[in-house]
Amino acid sequence: MRYELLIASRYLAAKRKEKFISIISLISVLGVAVGVCALIVVIGVMSGFDNELRDKIIGANAHLVVEQEGGIADYDKVITEIKASSPHVLSASPFLDGQVFASVGGSMQNLAVRGIVPKDESEVTKVAKYIKSGSIYGAADGGMIIGSEFAGRYGLRLGDKVSVVSPVDGAASDFKVTGIFNSGYYEYDSGLAFIGLPDAQELFAAGDMAGGISIKIDDVYKAQEIRAELQSKLKFPYYVKSWIDLNKSLFAALKLEKLTMFWILALIVAVACLNIASTLIMVVMEKTKDIGILKSIGATNRSVMAIFTLQGFMIGLIGTAFGVAGGLGLGYLLEKYQFIKLPRDTYYIDRFPVDIQAGDVAVIVAAALAVALIACIYPAWQASKLNPVDALRYE
Repeated sequence: MRYELLIASRYLAAKRKEKFISIISLISVLGVAVGVCALIVVIGVMSGFDNELRDKIIGANAHLVVEQEGGIADYDKVITEIKASSPHVLSASPFLDGQVFASVGGSMQNLAVRGIVPKDESEVTKVAKYIKSGSIYGAADGGMIIGSEFAGRYGLRLGDKVSVVSPVDGAASDFKVTGIFNSGYYEYDSGLAFIGLPDAQELFAAGDMAGGISIKIDDVYKAQEIRAELQSKLKFPYYVKSWIDLNKSLFAALKLEKLTMFWILALIVAVACLNIASTLIMVVMEKTKDIGILKSIGATNRSVMAIFTLQGFMIGLIGTAFGVAGGLGLGYLLEKYQFIKLPRDTYYIDRFPVDIQAGDVAVIVAAALAVALIACIYPAWQASKLNPVDALRYE
């Protein structure tokens, strides 16, 4: 062990007359630990929100969507072309979206309706897996699949009737509830319903046209690359959008919020590292005689600077280690026991999702240690400049 590291380690364990400095060092360690712990937990929760929201959105929607201005008439032919155009395409299904007014028990509510082909839709999205009662195939026989929040609000069960008003001619059509789904995403569960594609075509007077084609691919994170590939092969008048394009503003806002929270909470670590600087300044004042003796027996300015830099860095390292342990532990407890509940109508989900990623932890640790190291430079430099004659003059 180099003597600089040995001396720095001994200075961390203060003697009785230096208990005040020891307490200040402990406060510095705790400050860094709290800051790192808070950063890990908050960034983990925000990553969890991001992933949870992405899963919910992708689960009820396709990875890619092909549309044409005015609708797609020969959608079966286009689907065949899409499947043959790329090995990344796993399945495709036509759909037709629209807005209607739903009448239940004398109450009217705006409802988003999607016409689907149940068999094909179950291969493209996770809607069939989200159904808690009934079946997605009921939509093919004049049935309607509604969300759990919508069903709970109006007390609807399987077999009940929902009357919808066509936005085209104002005619009312009755649909029997043949399925209730729960995606875990409040916006869908409260305001989205599925019916058969022929029923949607009649409801929206669309003839034999589909509004678009949903596509499932083998890698959702390559959606943009595959989108560009499909677009180049389908060409005009078709245009292809990915799940990223359809939710660009939402995910951009989440990314910006995550970055903002990182810098705000990083200030906690910065303040704690200022405590490290103040601790070192007091240690340097306390160890003036020691510095003079070290220099008088041959210690260089660089060695003296290394001693106090190492001491401050060790304070930051110990605090960071405790912070990482606390952050990982708290994140695990939040994820496992879910003791904090959220209102679903506000946050779309009902719990704190936690996804602590190794890359985020590495960035936080590197940032904390870098700030701690920077905080050590000035007091260590001042110690290295101390003249041994001045240090020992009054001793």
